[in-house]
Order: sequence, then C-alpha cells, then structure tokens
Amino acid sequence: MDMTQVGSSNVAAVGYDEDSSTLQVEFNNGTAYQYFDVPEHIFEGLRDADSVGGYLAAHIKGSYRYSKV
Repeated sequence: MDMTQVGSSNVAAVGYDEDSSTLQVEFNNGTAYQYFDVPEHIFEGLRDADSVGGYLAAHIKGSYRYSKV
C-alpha cells in the first residue's frame, strides 16, 4: 500500500487500498493500524486535514473495524 507522509504530531503516514477499502495509519511511535470498509472520501479527508489527529478521532476511531498491524 502506498503511504503518504502527513504533517502531524502523532501520525507519520496514511495509506489507502481502493480494492479492499482499507485505510492504514502509521503513527510516529512506530505502531500502525488498518481500518476496514472505509470510504475513499474519508481517507481523502484524513490525508488533507489540517489536523490529521483531530480528523482521525472525529471521523474514524470508533466508526470502523480495525486491527493493529
């Protein structure tokens, strides 16, 4: 999955697989999570957000199934 670096104090990079609608979030501390069945517009919103961490908390955490990578 291609990862895009983001300017965030907590998040290092985000990526998206269109075929499986899977969002991957890599944190600065080295952990990574995959969120499943995420619409592409949610990924685009996260990638382009002024506050990546804020967008993640408001629109993704608690809304989609996930697993630690």
